[in-house]
Amino acid sequence: MDILVNLQAFLATADTAGFSAAARKLNVSTSVVAKRVTQLETRIGAPLFHRSTRQLRLTEAGQRYVHRARSVVADATDLLSRMGEKGHDLVDHLRIKAPTSLTVARLADAFSAFQTQNPRLKLEIVLIDRPVDPVTEGFDIAIGAFPHSFGGVVDEPLCPLKRLLCASPAYLKKHGAPKHPRDLVDHRCLSFLPTGPEWIFDGPRGRISIQVSPLLSSNEGHVLARSAIAGNGIALISHYLVADALRDGTLKPVLRDFPIPELWVKGRDPRAAAQRRRSAGSLARIEERAATGAVRPPRSPPWRRRLLRVQAAERMVWRKSSTFDLIESACCFRAAATVRAASAPASVSPATART
Repeated sequence: MDILVNLQAFLATADTAGFSAAARKLNVSTSVVAKRVTQLETRIGAPLFHRSTRQLRLTEAGQRYVHRARSVVADATDLLSRMGEKGHDLVDHLRIKAPTSLTVARLADAFSAFQTQNPRLKLEIVLIDRPVDPVTEGFDIAIGAFPHSFGGVVDEPLCPLKRLLCASPAYLKKHGAPKHPRDLVDHRCLSFLPTGPEWIFDGPRGRISIQVSPLLSSNEGHVLARSAIAGNGIALISHYLVADALRDGTLKPVLRDFPIPELWVKGRDPRAAAQRRRSAGSLARIEERAATGAVRPPRSPPWRRRLLRVQAAERMVWRKSSTFDLIESACCFRAAATVRAASAPASVSPATART
């Protein structure tokens, strides 16, 4: 809460051009207002006011941040007010894009559990296996692992997506195991349609790109897994889809010395909403962590530490709580935008302007 009260002191001082007038506005002492502004300046590492004996004037940094700070304080105030209401379950309509295979295998349970906890929340889940710009296509959240970026959209990393090559013992006995990625051109390959027939590997001397001619292409990972188990070829597939088959020996890893680059599952949402969510602070978890097991050693950047738990074999475990946070944040801040719009009839809330 220190950041919030410091921002309130900053705004009051900017509005009144003095610590004394700001103190009267906030009903605190002048020294308290000055201390809060100084704490904020120390936090950001830049002065916010030019101080003189007559008045205070905003610095360039102060002018740059004053409008954003005002939005942050308004959102935080709205959010705290709504959280204090009785029966504060989420009430909204959210349109979410999600990938087919991941939703069937993991996200469907997360969406269902979240809606059970928030029965008045309306979800529209659209399964699409291609990059989606949530702004232009009218989604509140777009979940996916494609390495694309869009203007006006913030990517919220959820968890890494490990991929590998695998085949059945029967296939490897009949056709032999490839020793190098270039050997794949002579094998029966099973390819995930959205990522295409160009398979990329990390080799000892750098990246290796191989163009395969797939025997089977599908946008549904379970289809590839079934085909690989049946002995039809070598599949490039997400680890979570074949974890059980690898564990019981139904499938065997292929080309383990040439790992496939890791993708990240991300939730994409409009930049304005994401900025408000970050500034207001982390929302409380609405469910205990769904996954158990050892925590993966921290990587850089630090946001990786909070979003994944894996078992010792490093198979991917989807943490429902990270998805819950993303959905809850979108709900809360769309509601806050609606409240602000209602108090200013001349303005139009972005959340309600969709056509």
